[in-house]
Amino acid sequence: MPLLEHQIQQFIAYLHTERDVSSHTLAAYRSDLAQFLIFAGREKGETVSVQDVDHLLLRRYLAGLSKTNRKSSIGRKLAAIRSFFRFLLRRGTITKNPAELIATPKKEQHLPFHLDIDQTTTLMEAPADEQKNGPRDRAILELLYSSGLRVSELTGLNIGELDVTGGLVRVTGKGGKERIVPVGSRALEALQVYLGQRGDAAATGALFLNTRGGRINRRSVARIVDAHVMKIAAFKRISPHTLRHTFATHMLEGGADLRAIQELLGHSSLSTTQKYTHVSIDHLMEVYDKAHPKAHTKSGE
Repeated sequence: MPLLEHQIQQFIAYLHTERDVSSHTLAAYRSDLAQFLIFAGREKGETVSVQDVDHLLLRRYLAGLSKTNRKSSIGRKLAAIRSFFRFLLRRGTITKNPAELIATPKKEQHLPFHLDIDQTTTLMEAPADEQKNGPRDRAILELLYSSGLRVSELTGLNIGELDVTGGLVRVTGKGGKERIVPVGSRALEALQVYLGQRGDAAATGALFLNTRGGRINRRSVARIVDAHVMKIAAFKRISPHTLRHTFATHMLEGGADLRAIQELLGHSSLSTTQKYTHVSIDHLMEVYDKAHPKAHTKSGE
């Protein structure tokens, strides 16, 4: 009987060589399936076969996860298991998918936190030009907010993908999908200052560099955001992704069409973008109160 551990290794190899998934996605699959393998080993013994896994084992696994994990995290782990068993089913290793009838837990409805205009302006101005990495840090903050990029998209940018004249940047998003995103004037100014400071405008490599001259990574960008938030201490700790939420919310409040925002963010589904309609409800109520003739009762009536 095929061992579960060996089949997981083959599945990971398949994702890497044939599906060409991103390193981040591959690491998530590997981690989630390794966690399930440990649980199955405790339940069924050290040498677990694929046939040892049934829907009852999966339900016990998910029940255990629910004690310490969010529903969104459990849903992701279940999705990895489903994909794994679909892979085995297609290859004829199994005849029935034990995860097929397991329901995905409903996600908690968390509204994404975003900055208001004043907070955003304060954060953008936090890096000082005279500081060693000030121009780079400001260019990073401005581009995250101006174009709504994911951190992985920003760190993956090359100089040749930025069109300063046209005010555009070519971004490679999830699944290797490319999209063209506008870059605002303030972000372009910050980028030009940063590139001028670098003094290698003819370079073709990474757009954003770390202190050692290599491509900057996600953790470094998170530290940059943290450092400037701590410096101004105007609001609670935020992540680089907060600037993506802020971009989308401000676009919606400014009257942008939801489908246009979907395209700019690179969302494959409109339902992912629709969460920003909930974030903006306070703004919409404010607009309603100011604009609708019957929103308030006149004094004396």
